[in-house]
Amino acid sequence: QVQLAESGGGLVQAGGSLRLSCAASGRTLETYTVHWFRQAPGQEREFVANIRSNGGRPIYADSVKGRFTISTDKIRSAAYLQMDNLKPEDTATYYCVLATGIDGVLHDFWGQGTEVTVSS
Repeated sequence: QVQLAESGGGLVQAGGSLRLSCAASGRTLETYTVHWFRQAPGQEREFVANIRSNGGRPIYADSVKGRFTISTDKIRSAAYLQMDNLKPEDTATYYCVLATGIDGVLHDFWGQGTEVTVSS
């Protein structure tokens, strides 16, 4: 019903920046929350940030607060994760997740992930 496609990952040196994009297609949604999660090799998936479609302050994991910025563009049906001052520990596969209710049922739609590698 909703398809997500992340892009923008790559290799960057520590201290550098990347901007991840998440393009949504399919069903038009009025209310939703966009999350970014990440998973490093051999580690559990962890929450990075989220933002609600109806406004309010974005929420960030402590590990990225002050360095990452989440945003959305409703016209382009896209979400973004601006990552600045990257650290080697930010190396992971990053996933965009869209959570929404459809016909009274909560759904989570996941993208395929985009890899980020930060070299020291």
